[in-house]
Amino acid sequence: MKQYNVTGMSCAACSSRVEKAVNKVPGVTACSVSLLTNSMGVEGTADPSAIIAAVEAAGYGASEKGAENSGATATAAADDDFLKDTETPKIRRRLIASLIFLAPLMYLSMGHMMWGWPVPGFMEGNHVAMGLAQLLLTVIVMVINQKFFISGFKGLIHGAPNMDTLVALGSGASFGYSTYALFAMTVAQVNMDMDAVMSYMHEFYFESAAMILTLITVGKMLEAHSKGKTTDALKGLMKLAPKTAVLVRDGAEVQVPIGQVRKGDVFVVRPGENIPVDGIILEGNSAVNESALTGESIPVDKNVGDAVSAATLNQSGFIRCEAIRVGEDTTLSQIIQMVSDAAATKAPIAKIADRVSGVFVPAVISIAAVTIVIWLLAGQSVGFALARGISVLVISCPCALGLATPVAIMVGNGMGAKNGIMFKTAASLEATGKTQIVALDKTGTITSGEPKTTDILPAEGVQEAELLKLAYALEKKSEHPLARAILETGKERGADDTLEVADFRAVPGGGLTGKLDGAVLTGGNLKYISETTEVSGEIRRQSEALAEDGKTPLFFARDGEFIGIIAVADVIKEDSPQAVRELQGMGIHVVMLTGDNERTAKAIGRQAGVDEVIAGVLPEGKESVIRNLKKKGKVAMVGDGINDAPALTRADMGIAIGAGTDIAIDAADVVLMKSRLSDVPAAIRLSRATLRNIHENLFWAFFYNVIGIPLAAGVWIPLFGWKLNPMFGAAAMSLSSFCVVTNALRLNLFKMHDASKDKKIKAKADNKKEETTMTKTMKIEGMMCGHCEAAVKKALEAVAGVEAAEVSHEAGTAVVTLNAEVADDVLKKAVEDKDYKVTGIQ
Repeated sequence: MKQYNVTGMSCAACSSRVEKAVNKVPGVTACSVSLLTNSMGVEGTADPSAIIAAVEAAGYGASEKGAENSGATATAAADDDFLKDTETPKIRRRLIASLIFLAPLMYLSMGHMMWGWPVPGFMEGNHVAMGLAQLLLTVIVMVINQKFFISGFKGLIHGAPNMDTLVALGSGASFGYSTYALFAMTVAQVNMDMDAVMSYMHEFYFESAAMILTLITVGKMLEAHSKGKTTDALKGLMKLAPKTAVLVRDGAEVQVPIGQVRKGDVFVVRPGENIPVDGIILEGNSAVNESALTGESIPVDKNVGDAVSAATLNQSGFIRCEAIRVGEDTTLSQIIQMVSDAAATKAPIAKIADRVSGVFVPAVISIAAVTIVIWLLAGQSVGFALARGISVLVISCPCALGLATPVAIMVGNGMGAKNGIMFKTAASLEATGKTQIVALDKTGTITSGEPKTTDILPAEGVQEAELLKLAYALEKKSEHPLARAILETGKERGADDTLEVADFRAVPGGGLTGKLDGAVLTGGNLKYISETTEVSGEIRRQSEALAEDGKTPLFFARDGEFIGIIAVADVIKEDSPQAVRELQGMGIHVVMLTGDNERTAKAIGRQAGVDEVIAGVLPEGKESVIRNLKKKGKVAMVGDGINDAPALTRADMGIAIGAGTDIAIDAADVVLMKSRLSDVPAAIRLSRATLRNIHENLFWAFFYNVIGIPLAAGVWIPLFGWKLNPMFGAAAMSLSSFCVVTNALRLNLFKMHDASKDKKIKAKADNKKEETTMTKTMKIEGMMCGHCEAAVKKALEAVAGVEAAEVSHEAGTAVVTLNAEVADDVLKKAVEDKDYKVTGIQ
């Protein structure tokens, strides 16, 4: 997505006009204009110059973000532009100047005329002089606020009237009619018709013309201030970006601007300094505070070989690092880009307001014109009819409609960013809250992804320390993930690192063997160890119990004599069970996907508390499972690995654990920077709160106009005598957008990790509570090609109770998803009738 700055927009009608103009440019596939940030995101192959020309032809200005720079400095330049608030100071100056001239105008028009306040002697009884003074003061206020007239009539000329058009027409009509009354008064004065002079004095609306402009400026001031607050989170991220780095060049330390750092440069960071770019530690160690990126306040210990990220704080030691990601590639820049892109996109719910905004201003102008005509036909004076029409123009507020969605999206997205939850688009922020089913990958998502030693069970007569010492010596030469768990435990308990095993040999799928001090050490699974060692029934039962708990028992023997078991498991994260409970408390069906065997998977599933376990799923089978789950409701897939990418893309909402692979993160719609499962319910909770806030904003925007326009038109005058002064209409208009933006700012107070107020949503899955889904993995021999796969798939899916079958001739397996109980013999017969052999079903 290429981003542009857009100037000259004042309301939702403007953004709608720009969007339509750019969408007509050949090569543009999608365009989203944000009134909140005055930005535009464009996708497609269209030339930037053509896009800018289209915007200018529509009556607005446009420029590429960071076009004058390149590389690392482009993002910084765009960020600086975003941080600078140039509009608010201008509006403030206009407002102060307007108030200075409005005060004497109001004194003359209302203070003297209504309450008899004194005026200079030459004006006493001189109504023409007072009228001229009011005219001059009003002209000055109109010149000060000429922006409304320039923008409003420019939009009218281009056939795209906007909010400024309404203000310009309302104020202009008030001024024009008052000027007519003033000239008519001079004629009456010449004719010495004092009664007519006094009557014309009451036809002046100069104060309304000036007050309308001033009150709208007050509203714009409040709106600009509040809009600035909605982008605080993004501005805060941008301010974190370091401006300089200390590089090591030719053995000397040189401080350079951050834009000059290149990949491969060596930089140093002292205690108390921010890390300038993403890198790898070459020398030294330290505690690094990563709260700027993850929101986690506890410092992380970093040693040689560990990765460090830009904008994090080096708290203790001196470190020397190599730059691996610079400029736009750093983690911080990517986060800023994600938040910025989300702000530049539109949520689907915004389409309602967009459609209304496109016709809103012309409709209001038509209503005002009809109102004036009807009151004139009803026998009212021109002044009375004009006041009703002007009230309609100035009370109508398309801005509230245009801001209802983007301000809530910006605040919600900023809240997520501050808490390590990154929504890539506005659509993803809206859709996450509608999730009905969450599918969780097991390894690295529910579990830590790093096996840990859970049990050390020495044989009778063997000390625990001795078992660990021998296992440590044997596993030290292994590269297996399970070996790393034993080595880690050995180091923690001070195992002897000097012991060296001779004649070491690894048996794939079995175990390890080697010699230590003349004795033969053996370690591995039960089948492998049983070949050389007698394992009692009691030990076997003990190992089965460990396996039932999701642990992998590793058996060890010395010279053919069993010496004990060390159990290793990929333990679940501390917050996983709580996260699952919170999801279930929100009415969400939780499914765990894993390639593990069913017994291990169910053990982990029990510990995590999930509703459903789908085991034996090959990497390519996850996408198929997600496709089937989508038939039951909106599905969010949570994963962290390369093999999760297809499933993340297939799901209605892909959620990537931040510590996972780049591919998984690229495929996802939401990224959890803290790699905590508890952030999944938090993301859904925040999405629901944001969507609720949008609904409130849209209700207010529509309700305000539906109530305000008839009141301004005088619909209730015959019944209740309710009459709206144009000045009060302008005041209401100026406050309507402010109310919408202020309501969105309430999201900053939302506690996304508080589950106490969660409400269950009604999901399709609820209607199928009695329906159970399970999988079975069949081992099949004889499949040679894709045609074989298709034959087996067709045969299995023809069996009643089989929902889907994923067949692989390379792996020799068929993963069968069932929605009813199907006997193994039935499945076996379906396959063997096609002349293939089934060797096992799990």
